[in-house]
Amino acid sequence: MLQITYLTFCILGTILPYSQFILFLMEHGFDFQLFFEQLFSNRIASFSAMDLIVSSVIFWTFVFVEGRRLEMKNLWIYIVSNLLVGVSLALPLFLLMRERKQQQKHNYQFNS
Repeated sequence: MLQITYLTFCILGTILPYSQFILFLMEHGFDFQLFFEQLFSNRIASFSAMDLIVSSVIFWTFVFVEGRRLEMKNLWIYIVSNLLVGVSLALPLFLLMRERKQQQKHNYQFNS
């Protein structure tokens, strides 16, 4: 059940941010200068952007520490998903795969 919840969050975490990003691209194209101007256009936007940047760095640390502890492979996937979509996809994706890894270890220990 928890895996279905994480998967649902992955889907929502991709669709909701990209619904806004696609509208920006349709209106302005790949104007990254305008993108960053709007990202930091006022104090509230800057607050949100800084929060996401700090959260991302914390998440990357968590991925490498916890991923190595659990001997998870391809940890770079979570960093790339964070950069391409955001924490809204990367965090539930990592938690989903972490849950699967923990279940595999539990099943291996139970069957041994």
